[in-house]
Amino acid sequence: HAEHKVIIVGLDNAGKTTILYQFLMNEVVHTSPTIGSNVEEIVVKNTHFLMWDIGGQESLRSSWNTYYSNTEFIILVVDSIDRERLSITKEELYRMLAHEDLRKAAVLIFANKQDMKGCMTAAEISTYLTLSSIKDHPWHIQSCCALTGEGLCQGLEWMTSRIGVR
Repeated sequence: HAEHKVIIVGLDNAGKTTILYQFLMNEVVHTSPTIGSNVEEIVVKNTHFLMWDIGGQESLRSSWNTYYSNTEFIILVVDSIDRERLSITKEELYRMLAHEDLRKAAVLIFANKQDMKGCMTAAEISTYLTLSSIKDHPWHIQSCCALTGEGLCQGLEWMTSRIGVR
């Protein structure tokens, strides 16, 4: 079977590892900050995704590009409460999209922590990240709550629907 490589990126504390393990076990795993990466295989309707959850602390972001080759999907996890750092997320997103190794990658943005009071909606985040200006990559934004798993299936479904659409 073909494995489809996915990288899960986003700032530290956005919920990347929690999302990865929700995919895997449908349960909340209490995580500590990821140093380096976690990698797991997730199978959805006979589609095999190899998911790399990469640490998001500032010191680690410069090594993200070592994971880029052969990546088919980028999952960008956004902390919907963290307005202060959304501009950093935006910078990182566009830096990734400009990278040669990611030119064929589709982007799934998870607007995480939608259960929190005062969080930004997916629409607000989409506007802030000017997603509508992304023309050369398929993209989709999905509201989710990593702790309950809400919205995660829809994100995976979008990814599965993109397979073989080139």
